[in-house]
Amino acid sequence: MRFLADESCDFSVARMLRAAGHDVVAVAEIAPQAEDEAVLSLALSGQYLLLTEDKDFGQLVYSAGHATAGVILLRFPATARASVAKAVLDLVTERQEQLIGRFTVVQPGHIRIGLRYEG
Repeated sequence: MRFLADESCDFSVARMLRAAGHDVVAVAEIAPQAEDEAVLSLALSGQYLLLTEDKDFGQLVYSAGHATAGVILLRFPATARASVAKAVLDLVTERQEQLIGRFTVVQPGHIRIGLRYEG
């Protein structure tokens, strides 16, 4: 799968997905300090699922109606940070096709996959 890791995303997630053979581009590497709308546009134009820890993307997708190829919002408290990369890799491995075009929220022990975005 193809992923765009927002600057807020723990880089261990990008490293683990890359090690598993996924195409992961990091915003920090290609467009440092890009505005959230520009990040969503980059992800959509490249058909990347966006990996982020920034709740503002929920506002942009749901309230402002921005199109998306899919968003994975990571909500892990400091006490669970060590498990975030493995949780994302497990999610992608088990539910790969379900993630495309959807807004997914991943928390320790809980995954919520939203409805498919119909643009």
